[in-house]
Parts: sequence; C-alpha cells; structure tokens
Amino acid sequence: PCCYYRPNAQEPIQPLPAMIAVVTDLMGRIMGIHRTWLAPDGSDKAAIATPRRARGHLLEHAVRFGGTDDVMAAGEGIETTLSVRTALPNLPMAAALSAAHLAAIAFPPRLRRLYVVRDIDPAGDRARDSLIARANSAGVEAIELSPTLGDFNEDLRAFGVDTMRAEIRCQLAPEDVARFMLRSS
Repeated sequence: PCCYYRPNAQEPIQPLPAMIAVVTDLMGRIMGIHRTWLAPDGSDKAAIATPRRARGHLLEHAVRFGGTDDVMAAGEGIETTLSVRTALPNLPMAAALSAAHLAAIAFPPRLRRLYVVRDIDPAGDRARDSLIARANSAGVEAIELSPTLGDFNEDLRAFGVDTMRAEIRCQLAPEDVARFMLRSS
C-alpha cells in the first residue's frame, strides 16, 4: 500500500501503492526487483511519469510464477503474464518485463515447449520472432499465444476469463489442453 516514488533527485518522495515483484534467475536467486506504482484505487497504473521501474540484473531473468519443468509460458509484462495465468493457473510462467528482455529470456534446462505470450505491437512482434528463433535453435518447440486485442490483460478486462480461456484453448498443443486447462477449470 505504500512504496516510495521519487520523480527525480530534486523532488520530494511520494508514498504510493505499488505492485512489487522479485526478478530471479533459473536457480531462484534474486537478481533484481520490479515496481509498478498503482492508482490509489488500484484500477490502473499511477498517473506519474514513470509508473514502472526495475533495478538489478534483468537480462535473461524474469518474474516467475510456478516451477518450470518441461513446458512454460513467457511474456513481456507482469500484468499480461498474470492475465494468462488467470486462465491457466497450473502452467508455469515467466514475465520478462520488456520486449527486449523477453527476446533474451533464459531457457530452463529441461524445457521442451515454450508458449510465447505476445503483445500485438511492433516491439512484441520482434520479441516473438527472436524468441521463437532462439527456442527453435535450442530444440525447444515454440508456440505463439496471441490475444484478440493488444495484450491478454486487455482481453481479460474486456471479455472476461471464460472467453479468454476459450481463445487460449485453441492455441495450445492438444496434450497441454488436457494437462493445464482441464485441471484448472
């Protein structure tokens, strides 16, 4: 509910609500921290110049949701990744925090299938293409998950979880529907 925000060194500190996430490597070691300051009512990001800030060693690392085995999903932002996790709570996921970081995310050693949770914009297109190429060259099957709108957070807010789940279901490998979707219904 109260995380300090300072626009610059000359301005006073402001306490604002924030979402705070830890960035870890594949071994679970803390590599950085990410903060997203929120509007006082929690409805959106705070109306400030830089509502998102991160510190630490972020490249190749991510904010992780669930332990990865052989299948996982990776997306740009925390909100988008958590939106997909709302529909697939048993699928391990990682939020890379930006398109550039998504393209460079490290692959767990036993990974055999990667779902690329894309944002529909030029940076998202480049990240998707780069990550799919890297995955394929590493022998990892890469499958794109595409939202209807700009990202899955927009889809969740506009259409609700049931509609989003139905759209995602059509994009999953058949064995993953049984593995991750049926158990989460």
